[in-house]
Amino acid sequence: MHQGLGLPSSAMNFDIANACLGFINGMSVAAHMIDSGQIRYAVIIDGEDADEVNDNTIARLNGPGIERADFEREFASLTLGSGAAAAVLGPADAHPSGHRILGGVTRAATQFHDVCVGSVNGMYTDTKALLKGGMELVVAAWQEARATFNWSSMDRYVMHQVSDVHTRAIVKAAKLDRSKVPTTYPRYGNVGPASVPITLAEQGPTLAPGDRVLLMGVGSGLNTSMLELAW
Repeated sequence: MHQGLGLPSSAMNFDIANACLGFINGMSVAAHMIDSGQIRYAVIIDGEDADEVNDNTIARLNGPGIERADFEREFASLTLGSGAAAAVLGPADAHPSGHRILGGVTRAATQFHDVCVGSVNGMYTDTKALLKGGMELVVAAWQEARATFNWSSMDRYVMHQVSDVHTRAIVKAAKLDRSKVPTTYPRYGNVGPASVPITLAEQGPTLAPGDRVLLMGVGSGLNTSMLELAW
């Protein structure tokens, strides 16, 4: 993308790979770099291509000796979708009408590092342990953030898109208004890090200046990030 956009060598180019939280982490890192004066603008780009992992998983599950346990361990791979998104971040004083990053929280529970491990060859998931560990981490981070942020009355909660089970669990645990939690996974599947910006982009036309939006995600590792935007 750096080469394709014709950017100069002075434009820093690097990857942030953190499972499904990569885009939110990229926004956080870029915001800090802008605040510290290291850069003026940043382009956060993510592209997800699930074709290869889907094809490899289907071929393997169609092979001999496959049992129900094997299918369950790789089922999450079949929910993956392809998509891409980008965001441009710049200094707030130069763009007073822009959408502002206000702050957030990130927490880790690396004792669950092995419950979801994958590559283009396949993704192997302990779905029950992933959901249980992810929910514990989200609730702990949510409770801790309440002392600093008032997130119980947001105008929109834009979550990383995994499944209906995952969405309902977070809504129940954090006592969120379900009508303020849009979903895109029924159409696109789990598009990895791109799911939060894609869902946010779809919600853009329905948001008004000043609306409070909370970006929320849980990624393998396990890690969770919550980032507030003032629309």
